[in-house]
Amino acid sequence: MPIENSTHYIYTVQPGDTLYSIARRFGSEVSDIEQANALYPPITDPGLIYPGQILLVSKQGPNQTYQIVSPGETLNQYARRFSSSVDLLFGINPQLGDPNYIYPNQVLLVPAFVYEIEQGDTLNKIAQRFGISLASLLEANRQRPGIAPDVIYPGSRLILPLPSSYNIVVSRPFPGTQIREGQKLAGFARAFEGSILYQIKDDEGNTVTNESPIQASAGGPAYGTFSESIVFDEAPASTAGEIWVYTRSANDNSVQDLVQVRVLF
Repeated sequence: MPIENSTHYIYTVQPGDTLYSIARRFGSEVSDIEQANALYPPITDPGLIYPGQILLVSKQGPNQTYQIVSPGETLNQYARRFSSSVDLLFGINPQLGDPNYIYPNQVLLVPAFVYEIEQGDTLNKIAQRFGISLASLLEANRQRPGIAPDVIYPGSRLILPLPSSYNIVVSRPFPGTQIREGQKLAGFARAFEGSILYQIKDDEGNTVTNESPIQASAGGPAYGTFSESIVFDEAPASTAGEIWVYTRSANDNSVQDLVQVRVLF
């Protein structure tokens, strides 16, 4: 399952841009940008890009995804694009001073990862595999070349939103990947005193990991980071399941801010 293991930038083509100038700006390669965005014949003429198109540009580095702010865009628009919230985007970008003011060319960490399309894939299959809606997948890739509801090209790449709620986003493990004991469960959370919980269930309904506490690096109203080694209390009885990350209400102990991550065992 080819989740791309590199740093990706989501960039909106500006007037005067060329593939060469974009590649040089981000330390990438023209050929890589062409492949990732299906910029080749017979889909399009070689090197042809248009202002307003959204391109994925990658380089070697940590597996994170960044949005390059385009003129006139807002955190609210990015929240819609990544099926997230303005609060969460603001919270995971502590360099921002005000959620109402972002500026062209700012670099924002966003709750997303990148998948390379394989032969036989469809957008529906990809959405089901990673536990996201088709609408969310299409919104994340709006204005990208080579991607339409009924047409995708093997070798090009998709932006997929990470599983999140209003106050929690899980950045590791990636959805649809195999997990094992000792692997890190990581992300960002805004919670009272930084206290969140997780458990793991298999598709037979069995509890693989009992409800266990996780301590984030900061308590609400700030978003803190969290990282916890996964423990299995029971062996999974199926090949797939879900990690649940959440908080509980102080009033009635009900589950709140639930984030569900599809995983394999």
